[in-house]
Amino acid sequence: MTLPVLSQQVERNILLIRGHRVMLDTDLAKLYGVPTKRLNEQVQRNKKRFPSDFMFQLTPEEVERLRSQFATSKIGSGGRRYRPYAFTEQGVAMLSSVLHSERAIQVNIAIMRAFVQLREMIGSNKGLARRLNELEKKYDSQFRVVFESRWEGRPRWSCAPGTRTIRMCSFDGRT
Repeated sequence: MTLPVLSQQVERNILLIRGHRVMLDTDLAKLYGVPTKRLNEQVQRNKKRFPSDFMFQLTPEEVERLRSQFATSKIGSGGRRYRPYAFTEQGVAMLSSVLHSERAIQVNIAIMRAFVQLREMIGSNKGLARRLNELEKKYDSQFRVVFESRWEGRPRWSCAPGTRTIRMCSFDGRT
């Protein structure tokens, strides 16, 4: 598997669960080319290396949400018997210390790069959102003056904030 294809797969497999960007054990096992059971065995043998902020097991509700989102089989009916584990960026980095293969090294490098790229994108989006808010604050009052002078003395529709249906609006019949 070439590096660009690998990085695309990694990016698709990063999920947001409990406010953390994570990868599931099944996705990691596919990338590493090992059965999920073997990956989890290595993790269990090295439990001290994976504290709760590196890895956590999904709750039944989270599993159900993912199952319905991705249309996978139910636990115990031909699919998994156990709830999946989610690995944070630090947990994925720690996997490299328990999986010893050339493929594991290459996969970990691609995963770390994808997490860094995701962090950079989020940072740039926050800056863009902040700038947009500043512009809105600056120009909202100017546009309000223009619209109020345009409609001065004419009847107006006024709607409750956050509504867009005509039923939630009232007509002001000023002349």
